[in-house]
Amino acid sequence: MDEIRLADHLRAGGAALLPTDTLPALVVQPMAAPLLWRLKARPADKPLILMAADLAQLQAALALTWTTAWLEQASASWPGAMTLVLPCQGPITEALHPGGASLGMRVAACEPLRALLRRTGPLATTSANRSGEPPALNHVQALQQFPSLPWLDPVPWPSASGQASAVLAWSTRDDHPGCWQVLRPGAVPSPGS
Repeated sequence: MDEIRLADHLRAGGAALLPTDTLPALVVQPMAAPLLWRLKARPADKPLILMAADLAQLQAALALTWTTAWLEQASASWPGAMTLVLPCQGPITEALHPGGASLGMRVAACEPLRALLRRTGPLATTSANRSGEPPALNHVQALQQFPSLPWLDPVPWPSASGQASAVLAWSTRDDHPGCWQVLRPGAVPSPGS
């Protein structure tokens, strides 16, 4: 589907398959997140990621005061294969991480995806595979797993790393004002490496 029609489909509450710079993604509007868990046959206690075209989109979508450390890491990591998990509350966090107090977010370095996100606003995302199955590595594999879903044209999609994004979480403890904790090494080096 072309970018304009796919954006309309997503704004109407549908799901779609999109390229990223890491792995193909299954996406919906944030408030339609239950559809992703149902399509993947994935438990709702596994949070989803909020993907945006840029930092400004995330800042506008979330009621979140960004600290200097968070802004510095975002500037160093985005666009790119880094998911940042930050303390966050509000309707989008509740939709993507029910009962949680944090939210994973990312700005991918895939221009066709970012162009679509400029039209739709931030989207709830997850890898394009059924729960427990290996992730799809390209548009063909994504379509095999979800043949009824529309996808972003043109295909083949831009080359991707085939590796999930790295995940850094902001951690605070009584004895420390805050620091980054590596939850998952990924396609980019972690801080200090």
